[in-house]
Amino acid sequence: MSMGNKPEDKAREEIDKMLEKSGWHICNYKDANIHANRGVVLRFFPLKPGHGEADYLFYVDGKAAGVIEAKRVGTTLTGVETQSIKYAKGLPDNLPAWYTPLPFAYESTGEETQFTNGLDPDPRSRNVFSFHRPETLVEWLTEDTSTRLSQAADARTTSYTHLNLRSMLSKMFPPIEEGLWPAQITAINNLEKSLAENRPRALIQMATGSGKTFTAVNFIYRLTKFADAKRVLFLVDRANLGRQTLKEFQQFQSPYTPYKFTEEYIVQQLKSNQIDKTARVCISTIQRLYSILKGEEIDEEIDEHSVSGMENIYKEPPPVEYNPDVPIETFDIIITDECHRSIYNLWRQVLEYFDAFIIGLTATPGKQTFGFFNQNLVMEYPHEQAVADGVNVNYDVYQIRTQITREGSSIDAGYYVDKRDRETRSVRWERLDEELEYGANQLDRDVVSIDQDSD
Repeated sequence: MSMGNKPEDKAREEIDKMLEKSGWHICNYKDANIHANRGVVLRFFPLKPGHGEADYLFYVDGKAAGVIEAKRVGTTLTGVETQSIKYAKGLPDNLPAWYTPLPFAYESTGEETQFTNGLDPDPRSRNVFSFHRPETLVEWLTEDTSTRLSQAADARTTSYTHLNLRSMLSKMFPPIEEGLWPAQITAINNLEKSLAENRPRALIQMATGSGKTFTAVNFIYRLTKFADAKRVLFLVDRANLGRQTLKEFQQFQSPYTPYKFTEEYIVQQLKSNQIDKTARVCISTIQRLYSILKGEEIDEEIDEHSVSGMENIYKEPPPVEYNPDVPIETFDIIITDECHRSIYNLWRQVLEYFDAFIIGLTATPGKQTFGFFNQNLVMEYPHEQAVADGVNVNYDVYQIRTQITREGSSIDAGYYVDKRDRETRSVRWERLDEELEYGANQLDRDVVSIDQDSD
């Protein structure tokens, strides 16, 4: 079907491409065969009187499951979900459906996409990079909610193979405290409370030497065993830290069973571009995962270096695009260590590609770190407190004032920076054509100097 020249039509062209890459079959509703594919999308579907027309109505396994509302590029999607929900309630009574109202709703401009999962205990609209695959929606639709909730009542003795992450988080029992410091217990409890509230991002700030990685392995184990986290991505700054993290998993003794973590679950440290689909935990550098999304091989030497400043090795780094081999739902949870380095520019694309909870670990968060994690600081354990608790030893602090903080600075032509388009709202990775000067009062407002925030 050819599209017109209206802004909405241009958005639909992009939406069609996104849907096809995600495994959907698209057709006009008059020519529809809802069994032509596991996932079928019908354009311009007429709803009940008073409910208008759905831009897209989609079926999975022969039953209606949700709607997609198309908007012109540049439209602010916040608030549009109310219109989608209206459409989700307008399915004619004689048509097969999984549930009514329809459980899934998307809003998209082709540049920006939002999604609401009505099956969540407390549904919220969230940004997603693209559309979920039909198989994923079927999996969510066929989970036995009543069984999950009854199992949750006695999580210590129940089989966990069918538990759902978001449903189970509110039913989690406190961690066994033996072997954990008070700060680690607090971090685990606060994080699980944040996840149960369906907050998409959380930041854990713990002083170097206070056991951030051990804390992370503990809560990953609990989320895997008791909340059915299907796959967790643990991003590290360089390969050597990945090897250290793998050892933490190998040495972790479950407080609930006689087994080590890696005796119960497969943990993979990525050393190639092949993600093990059976692994429950995948450890990777963010630079390797970027190359996987781009469908490119990576020089092993690059894996051994910190991401800080590494974006300059790419002559013309294109933005991440949808990769059918690595759909957005590949991971339930992403933990990013040294997160104050991974939230910028090229690397931020990797974090925002996946439809997953993002948990940041750092000892030195900056203003931009707090901003990226929506000010959701679930644990703050500074060095001073660690010293007072006897966890760390003290050191002398020297406060300095840099030339940048006094006078501002400039960015040379040829460097890459993040820019958000005010009209389309899209973020792009752009090479500067000419020198950019900025004053001291613009620092941490209009301009971010990563060196100022590095440890």
